[in-house]
Amino acid sequence: MSIKQLSETLINQIAAGEVIERPSSAAKELIENAIDAGATRIEIATAGGGKGLVRITDNGCGMSTPDLELAIRRHCTSKISSTLDDIRTLGFRGEALPSIGSVAKLTITSRAQGATEGAIISVTGGRVSTVRPAAANTGTIVEVRDLFFATPARLKFLKTEKAEAAAITEIVKRMAIAFPHIRFVLSGTDRSTLELPSTGDDHLARMAQILGAEFKDNAIEIDAVREDVELTGFAGVPTFNRGNSAHQYMFVNGRPVQDKLLLSAIRGAYAETVPHGRYPVAVLSLRLDPALVDVNVHPAKSDVRFRDPGLVRGLIVGAIRQALSREGDRAATTGASQMMSAFRPGYSPSTVRPFASQAWTPANSPSRPLEMSDGLALREPAQSQFIDITMPTARSDVFHTDEKSVATTFDPSRYPLGAARAQVHANYIVAQTEDGLVIVDQHAAHERLVFEEMRKALHAKRPASQVLLIPEIVDLPEEDCDRLMEHAEGFDKMGFAIERFGPGAVAVRETPAMLGEVNVQGLVRQLADEIAEWDTASSLSGKLEYVAATMACHGSVRSGRRMRPEEMNALLRQMENTPGSGQCNHGRPTYIELKLADIEKLFGRS
Repeated sequence: MSIKQLSETLINQIAAGEVIERPSSAAKELIENAIDAGATRIEIATAGGGKGLVRITDNGCGMSTPDLELAIRRHCTSKISSTLDDIRTLGFRGEALPSIGSVAKLTITSRAQGATEGAIISVTGGRVSTVRPAAANTGTIVEVRDLFFATPARLKFLKTEKAEAAAITEIVKRMAIAFPHIRFVLSGTDRSTLELPSTGDDHLARMAQILGAEFKDNAIEIDAVREDVELTGFAGVPTFNRGNSAHQYMFVNGRPVQDKLLLSAIRGAYAETVPHGRYPVAVLSLRLDPALVDVNVHPAKSDVRFRDPGLVRGLIVGAIRQALSREGDRAATTGASQMMSAFRPGYSPSTVRPFASQAWTPANSPSRPLEMSDGLALREPAQSQFIDITMPTARSDVFHTDEKSVATTFDPSRYPLGAARAQVHANYIVAQTEDGLVIVDQHAAHERLVFEEMRKALHAKRPASQVLLIPEIVDLPEEDCDRLMEHAEGFDKMGFAIERFGPGAVAVRETPAMLGEVNVQGLVRQLADEIAEWDTASSLSGKLEYVAATMACHGSVRSGRRMRPEEMNALLRQMENTPGSGQCNHGRPTYIELKLADIEKLFGRS
């Protein structure tokens, strides 16, 4: 079979298969061109999820007639000259417009700045028209109709119109976050209008437009530099999380990317602070010398390659963890709003009878005893059931600073988590703060405190252990015993001493003292299961903290244990002095804060 030169149209259609995967890909390329042209206002209109129409209108520098003729030719661009080491624009390949024109009906109308008239050119399935004069404002209008009409097989792989429209919306949001000084308007017959006014240099305001107003109250500013690589942006507190990673935005030199290395770094930074299956919210921007990053590794330019990926990952993980250590222990404001929502159904205006509608009687009084599900009301017979109940208290004039009780003037306003006032359902501590109240999950909180103590011990000397008078024998499958014994040395570093006890059992001789009384059988079995999920031949050295988290869970204050007031206050004070105490080892929040203003709203006082 002889070799032959492919036609220009077929070459462009092949390129379109890589560059233009779906309508959102076309929209992305055209928006990037508008941004590179210096536009400050970009309007996007779609129909049929972008399959019927994608129209981009901008007020950028525009193009002259000669530029239009070259723009629709392959590998013609104004953005690079002879090297790929200094790319400072979003586009640079010169493939987008000819690729789109080869599979769709493309029309470009443009007027260059200072020109007296505009020009128009069309490309239909690869057939190029002549350039004609046209009336136009300064800037460019690119209209794409009937996408993939020239390659109908591609249409079968597209999703529903709603899904394709949503993908275009996501592209616009990412571009809008990267360029807050540009006004974006997204409209069309297949969607409701999305308008994002310019916020100038206020990046956080633009993020609030995309991620919601609550992001501003739950975001921590990131600003770090390492070896000429600069990281800026905002990261959400761990308790402000979402069910997927769609709210994680990464930018490299202003370019929106979805790079696996960067997303992995975010996950690593939030390890042990976000629950499994939940994802943190973050908007991060990297700035570095263009020569240190390769953006030409994927046709869609969504992946990048760094010359020193370890440096970049370390910068992201370190900067986020430092920020979380500094400010990340506060509860998300959404916790209070969720609590408010939970309370509101209990009060409904429809349940309150208006006084003026009828004469007052004991039966219709809104202040009558509440009816209960079992037919009893809170009258004297029912109230007598509560006589013998003694509610736990936390006196504000006594605070235990050490093993001995020291009478002091305990001002709750001096402490972020306030003073313990009660314990509810033997699991939740209610504390009064200067401007509200805090509800603490005692097990989750103590679990985190124990874990942090074990983490410190890992990097210092071996923690104190307690020798069991009678070794605990745990029967396990032989393969589980083998796995445990492979990592016995690592366990010993945490004060957990085990040894083989026959082919199908291990003997536990020492447990970490800080765990107190622990369910040894349950702990060993869980450790065996977790090690089985890892590579059985791998070293435990990189996973000791994970093991410490498991041990902490088994050695924490259990749910259902009643605590004395001084114990509750001691737990609160220790939480205030422990980094990461806002979340347990599994990432769940350890406390929720409700401001006094929110409480007053519940009672209609504000």
